[in-house]
Amino acid sequence: MARRRGEWPPDPEPLPVPVIDDHTHLESIPHVLDDGVPDPGMTGQLDRAAAVGVEAVVQIGCDLDSARVSVAWAHEDPRVVAGVAIHPNEAVLHAGVREVAPDGLPPQPLDRHATSLDDALAVVAELARDPRVRTIGETGLDFFRAGERGRQVQRESFRAHVALAKELGLPLQIHDRDAHREVLEVLARDGAPEVTVFHCFSADAEIAAECVARGYLLSFAGPVTFASAEDVRAAARVVPAEQLLVETDAPYLTPAPHRGAPNAPYLLPLTVRRLAEVRGDDLAGLCARLHANATRVYGPW
Repeated sequence: MARRRGEWPPDPEPLPVPVIDDHTHLESIPHVLDDGVPDPGMTGQLDRAAAVGVEAVVQIGCDLDSARVSVAWAHEDPRVVAGVAIHPNEAVLHAGVREVAPDGLPPQPLDRHATSLDDALAVVAELARDPRVRTIGETGLDFFRAGERGRQVQRESFRAHVALAKELGLPLQIHDRDAHREVLEVLARDGAPEVTVFHCFSADAEIAAECVARGYLLSFAGPVTFASAEDVRAAARVVPAEQLLVETDAPYLTPAPHRGAPNAPYLLPLTVRRLAEVRGDDLAGLCARLHANATRVYGPW
């Protein structure tokens, strides 16, 4: 279960030019709110974001329930487009893998999803054909708690998503946790989709430079504001502006100075401002570039 996160932070100063939140989970926000903290809902969150210069979002569904919700919301509000996939940790559960994680970390949950991984991937493939779905994601590898069998399942699921993105001509959004080299190996072996995005980029400048050389886009989230994340800031400095995106990954990874509070698209300006400082970019110019990149990748909203 998600950790509860207290009160909503105040609205940040509006951005001088609108941007787009490249990756958010609006459906998960109610699950992290303390009792009594209001949930403004999808429309309320989008309105609050628009008031500070975040004009649209890519709503990511990375399990079957949230994927269906994401597609429905993309039809309800023109400020939303959807991404659908099976998250690597969800893939392990669909496959029914039961194993203790390496390095003394907590074991994977033993609950198995009723739907097999093959059937779950088939549902994603069907949803992905909806015109309001603009990306396959988030998919990838998450080795933080997975043992060897779980890692193999994740690779199989990741490769299926890569193939789907290429079949449909859609961008791919990658989740990469503690698996930087392994992700790059899969993409090199299978061939990356024409447009490939590393969501919430978490590696260092060396990996960032390799991604840039391969033509991938890198999306930065709240960690670029964290005092402990100098590697992420170093990575942000080596990314050409035309390969840069920005996101909240809400309701997680709330930017400083509000770590521990709930996150939502209206807080994206804090990350954008810090990104501009780190890179030495003019704020308005960076905002315009981020907006142009997002519309180039995902199409018009």
